[in-house]
Parts: sequence; C-alpha cells; structure tokens
Amino acid sequence: MEIRIATRDDIPSLVEFNQAMALETEQKTLDEAILTPGVSTVFGDAAKGFYVVVDDAGSVAAGLMVTTEWSDWRNGWFWWIQSVYVRPEHRGLGLYGKMYEFVKMRAAEAGNVCGFRLYVEKENEKAQRVYEKLGMGRTQYLMYEEETKSRSVSQ
Repeated sequence: MEIRIATRDDIPSLVEFNQAMALETEQKTLDEAILTPGVSTVFGDAAKGFYVVVDDAGSVAAGLMVTTEWSDWRNGWFWWIQSVYVRPEHRGLGLYGKMYEFVKMRAAEAGNVCGFRLYVEKENEKAQRVYEKLGMGRTQYLMYEEETKSRSVSQ
C-alpha cells in the first residue's frame, strides 16, 4: 500500500468516505450536491488544504484532509486533520497511523508547522485511543460552532 497526496481522480472515493463517515459517526446524511464541489474545491486552491490517501493497488482504502490554521501565539501553522475515514475491511491495519506519519513528514519538510490538531466525536472512544497511542493528547479547549441554514447537514 502506498500513502500519497490525493489527486482529482480520488474525488469519488473522498466523497464516498465523507458520506460514510458522517453517517457512521454522527448519523448525518451529507448532500452530495454540496459535498462533491466541496471536496473538489480543495484541489483547485492549495490554501484550502490537501487530501492524503492510502492507495491499495489502485483502490483507495483510506483518506484524510489537512487544513491549516495560523497561530499568532506560536508564529506557525497548525495542521488540522479532518475527514478521516478507513474502509471497514482495511481497519485494524494501522492505516491512519501511516497517514499521520506521512502528514508529519510533510509538515517537517514545510518547516513552519507548530502542531497538529483534530476533533473527534466524544463517544468515539476507539478513535480517541488511536490518536492518543500516536502521541496526540486531549486539549483544554471545548469546541463551539454555529451553522448557517444554507450550509447545514441533514440529520
């Protein structure tokens, strides 16, 4: 299996992964008419981030997205890991850990990354154990949000 930066050819898999992850973890149905251009837009604007995938002989087995947040306190970038998904038949093989190591190597090459962040559902204890095993720790921050009606996700 090869860990690589995703290409436009991977968009259908990434859309599928986002839909499956939202349904599995939050029981939410993502609107494909919003999701597909949302995923596609990342490939046309590097400032929006990038996707990493695990390629298993031409089939995408897992993926994640990295977005950035500037930290004035640290004079560097936090890389946010989002939209993590591993196909059920590929779980337990350490694919997320391999993608995370790939992301950390890319960050080291960039030279201006001060840390990595992600958010996880409170009830997703299995994922939390994986993140902790790989060196991430819970922060002191709570997350708040307000969605606009035009971009909300179906429940």
